[in-house]
Amino acid sequence: MSNRIVRINELVQREISAYLRKRYQAEAATITITSVEIAPDLKTGKVYVSIIGGEDFVNGRMAWLHDRASELRREVGRHVVLKWTPQLDYILDNSPARAARVAQVLFEIEEQERIKQAAKPAESSPDTAAPAP
Repeated sequence: MSNRIVRINELVQREISAYLRKRYQAEAATITITSVEIAPDLKTGKVYVSIIGGEDFVNGRMAWLHDRASELRREVGRHVVLKWTPQLDYILDNSPARAARVAQVLFEIEEQERIKQAAKPAESSPDTAAPAP
């Protein structure tokens, strides 16, 4: 991916996030734009979104976001000067939830290892044995 596309992705991500925070503070409080991938032809793009909450809440927020897609596209076009304003598709990004689950599993495994170590009786090693008279 070229540096230009990377910069465009970051700029579009910042603009969408800023607009949501400025215009829809209460509604967008649980929404995070995790990444943006604009196609090299600048005509289409994917916006990955992470939403905190239960499944029904997440589905409601995604529907809310899709309802405002044309408004967000217009704002991106107003602030990011490109040959074409990309048609953006909003996709739910579950990677933060998966990362949290992996971290939780690793923590549980570590706790189990600590419990096993604490339950083992202290074994005396030959180095710590009392010297013979």
